[in-house]
Amino acid sequence: MQYDSKIPIYLQVVNAIKADIVTGNLKCGEKLPSGRDLAVKYTINPNTSARVYQELEAQGACFTKRGMGTYVTEDTSMIEKFKKEMAQNALDDFLMSISKLGMSKEEAIDLLREHT
Repeated sequence: MQYDSKIPIYLQVVNAIKADIVTGNLKCGEKLPSGRDLAVKYTINPNTSARVYQELEAQGACFTKRGMGTYVTEDTSMIEKFKKEMAQNALDDFLMSISKLGMSKEEAIDLLREHT
């Protein structure tokens, strides 16, 4: 994974895991890797992986069963919420880029219609 130096690494990993949940690469109720395995997978410090899981749990993306591990949320409405948030962020980034080019939202919509 390529990290952006402007965004904390743990948030980038959180977003990558949430993207895997939203796209179905990680299924509802699926066991997530241990903190050490997560650290190896993303080449991060084990303390950072612990922080990733704390943040994911705080956001409702996962839950921990003491002594058994961390699992993807089984709340499909939460997954839909993440999907909508991620789509909104992508749309905001798109509109900001379009605005920097001097295009209006209407021109952007027309461009999208032409593209599909």
